[in-house]
Amino acid sequence: MNIETIRDFCLQLENTSEDMPFGDAVLVFRVHGKIFALLSLSEVRTINLKCEPEKAIELRAQYPEIIPGYHMNKKHWNTLYYEHLSDVFITQLITDAYRLVWNSLPKRLRT
Repeated sequence: MNIETIRDFCLQLENTSEDMPFGDAVLVFRVHGKIFALLSLSEVRTINLKCEPEKAIELRAQYPEIIPGYHMNKKHWNTLYYEHLSDVFITQLITDAYRLVWNSLPKRLRT
């Protein structure tokens, strides 16, 4: 997967917006204003994804390309070096991050 493919996938998720509040090196994806993914635009291809704490630990143990979230709450965020991970796996983790944030939103926003 490349940056554009990941960006396109994130933006097709319902009520997703993007911005660059941390400068022009990171794209931030939000659902109703809450962040679920941060995509690095630098040469090092990484994406930070929100994750359930137990699953985050499991993924880190299973995949050397997944580490605790860089500059994030390491309990709830993972950083993926995505170049060597499958597209299907990456999109599943993005979807999981999106759903985790979506499900935490007030019910009035989820309708």
